Amino acid sequence: MDLKSLLMGLSFAAIWASAFTATRVVVVQMPPLWALVVRFGISALIAIGLAAAMGQSMRLSRAEWRTVIVFGLCQNALYLGLNWMGMQWIEASAAAIIASMMPLLVAFAGWAFLGQRLRPMAVAGLVIGVVGVVIIMGVRLSHGMDLRGLAMCLAAVVALTVATLAVRNAGGGPNVLMIVGLQMAVGSAALVIPSLLLEWGREVDWTPELAGALGFSILIPGILATFIWFRLVTRIGAVRAAAFHFLSPPLGVAIAAFWLGERFGWSDVIGSIIVAAGILMVQLARVDPAQPASSSATRRTAGRS
Repeated sequence: MDLKSLLMGLSFAAIWASAFTATRVVVVQMPPLWALVVRFGISALIAIGLAAAMGQSMRLSRAEWRTVIVFGLCQNALYLGLNWMGMQWIEASAAAIIASMMPLLVAFAGWAFLGQRLRPMAVAGLVIGVVGVVIIMGVRLSHGMDLRGLAMCLAAVVALTVATLAVRNAGGGPNVLMIVGLQMAVGSAALVIPSLLLEWGREVDWTPELAGALGFSILIPGILATFIWFRLVTRIGAVRAAAFHFLSPPLGVAIAAFWLGERFGWSDVIGSIIVAAGILMVQLARVDPAQPASSSATRRTAGRS
C-alpha cells in the first residue's frame, strides 16, 4: 500500500468516526429525518454540480444505476435514517461502536447466506469483535442506555450490511462524483414523506452550533468521505480499503468524549480496542496475499456514516 492510499484510508476513518459526533449535535436540535432531507438535498446539488463541471455524465451503466438506487435507499435512507433517529436517545460513541460492527456483519452474512468461506483468523476476529461490543454495551445498558435508540442503531447497521453486500461490484469509474450526488438525491427524496408523517410540527432550534454541525455533515462526511472511499476502493480494492474500519471504534469514542464530553470509561477503552482488533483480523483474513491490489479493485464494497 502506497503512502497516498494510507493517508486516504486514515482520512476516511477519521471523518467516518467524527460524523457520529456531528450527528448527535444535529439531532438534539432538529428533527433527524428532516435534517437528512436537507443534508442529502444540499449534498446532491453540490456533488452533481461539481461532477457536471468536471465533465462527468448522468449516463451511467446499469451497474452504476444499481449502486445509486441501492445505496440511496439502503445506506442513505434506511441506515442513516434509522441511525439519526436512534441518536436522539443514545450517545454518539455508542452509535459509532454499533456502526463499526458492519465489517463483522458483512463477513458473517457472506458466510451464512452467500457460502463464502471464512479463514480461522476471520472466525477468531468475529468472536473477538462481538466480545468487545458486548463489553461496551453491557456497561452502557447498566447505566441506562435507551433501548429504542439501541434497537434503531442495530437495525441501521443491518441495513448498511445489506447495502454493502448488494453492491459488491460498485467502484470508482469516471463518474464517481456524479454517482455520489445521485445517491444523495435518492436518499433525500426517499425521506421526504417519512419526515412529513413522523415529524410534522416539530420545531428546529437554529443555533450556530447546529448550523456548523449540519454544514460539517453535508460537506465532510456527506461528500468528501464518500468521494475518498470510492477512490480508495479503486486504488487498493474493497477488502484492503475496508480494513481501515478497525480505527473507527477508538476514534468514534475519543472524538465524542473530546467534542461532546461524553463518558469515557475503561470499558469503552478496552472494548473499543477489542472491537478494533476483531475488525482488523476479519479484514486481514480476507486479503489474498497472492493477488495484487489493482486486480482486487474489481470487487467493491462500501460503508459509511
